[in-house]
Amino acid sequence: MALGSVLMWLGVPVGWLWLGSHLTDSTQAGFGPYLLVLAGTVVSMAIVGKALGTLNRVHLRVTGRLPEHRSQATWMRSLRGERRGVRQERGVLDGVMLTSVGVALVAFGIWFFAFAGSSLPGG
Repeated sequence: MALGSVLMWLGVPVGWLWLGSHLTDSTQAGFGPYLLVLAGTVVSMAIVGKALGTLNRVHLRVTGRLPEHRSQATWMRSLRGERRGVRQERGVLDGVMLTSVGVALVAFGIWFFAFAGSSLPGG
């Protein structure tokens, strides 16, 4: 799941940017390669995300932690509805994705404030 997370956040965008950069041979690219990179990245990330979700469900099933019934998401329940003390089991994927997003945000912050430089003229 960790490798799938790295593939989703780094491999997919870099791969589509590489492909898009090789689709044009001039410095003035048309709108097509940009649209292809955007659509391809979104679709590929959705596919990898679905695959990671399936892998997480398989892991929960193998370890015996998959709940027997489907529970309704908290944000979809009525505020007047019954309060149930049932906790939904979290899988490995939750921790992996939270960690990868946290690392990505910290790395972006370091890059932005320390290495990106100013895009302003004379800066």
